[in-house]
Amino acid sequence: MSVIDNAYLNIHGRKIGPGEPAYIIAELSANHNQDFDQAVELMHLAKEAGADAIKLQTYTPDTITIECNNEHFRLGSGTIWDGETLHQLYGRAYTPWKWQPELKRVGDDLGVHVFSSPFDETAVDFLEAMGVGAYKIASFELVHLPLIRYVARTGKPIIMSTGMATLAEIDEAVSAARTAGAKEIALLQCSSAYPAPPSSIHLRNIPHLAQAFSVVTGLSDHTLGVAVPIASVAQGAHIIEKHFTKSRAVEGPDSKFSLEPDEFKLMVESVRIAEESLGSIEYRLTEEERPGLVFRRSVFVVEDVRAGEPLTASNLRVIRPGYGLHSRHYEGVIGRTATRDLKRGTPLDWSMVG
Repeated sequence: MSVIDNAYLNIHGRKIGPGEPAYIIAELSANHNQDFDQAVELMHLAKEAGADAIKLQTYTPDTITIECNNEHFRLGSGTIWDGETLHQLYGRAYTPWKWQPELKRVGDDLGVHVFSSPFDETAVDFLEAMGVGAYKIASFELVHLPLIRYVARTGKPIIMSTGMATLAEIDEAVSAARTAGAKEIALLQCSSAYPAPPSSIHLRNIPHLAQAFSVVTGLSDHTLGVAVPIASVAQGAHIIEKHFTKSRAVEGPDSKFSLEPDEFKLMVESVRIAEESLGSIEYRLTEEERPGLVFRRSVFVVEDVRAGEPLTASNLRVIRPGYGLHSRHYEGVIGRTATRDLKRGTPLDWSMVG
């Protein structure tokens, strides 16, 4: 058994890793638009769409940046948030902390896991008091090694997105987590473009991350649509995270690259089909294929043959269906004799060959 075979997460009793169904996370992000009732409705919709977990983000504008209007803090380099300052963006996008314990209780009642991405140590302390079962490190925080160490010391599973990161930076983050005591780590392949073109995703990184770091791997996806997360399953994704919204028509900081409920449900259903289709490595005739034997070729008697007469190219042919001797034996039986009378249309077997 390889090291990778032993790489699993366990979140509130749910085993995540090889041989288990992919763990589907609905990222609530800023799609509540600062409306608590809308946040609760999104949670219900995500549960109905098949989500295993709902992820929050735990920060305030002041725990993630400072209020400053100079060029370093103003967005203007091709993002969907161009023109805003960081402080303004996070003021629109953050999830009020006073909601989060109640959202956790809503999730418990629904039977979905609720955890969060903390963005500083005070957020970790807050989430620990809530009793979350895991932590998510956002792509932009993968280089925040003090935060990673602080999260690791909780002993909870850590799921880290890898957007923008070099392999060396990923290695540094994983090492920081392990050195601080983390035992259960997952890495999510990710492109930190919003939205991300499919060409930027590089799903082949998923098995490479598993091999390189002996961790559970998955996908944090910001593409439009459901094709990429479905394809990720074939590359070994055991966790899939996707932003979730009630409607993209409702403008919000993250709505443009989020899935609506029907789309999310389609994604989950398609992922389950993809998982089932992966199966195992085996080459054999299945019961479902058995009716198809009629379309295979095999050796048949095509003219009446009396006992003792020779079997020839005139009275034997390789034809459909596939119920006679395999075609590999055709040349070997030509010139031998029939052991009994054979009627035209008889599948040849060895008892008929003298």
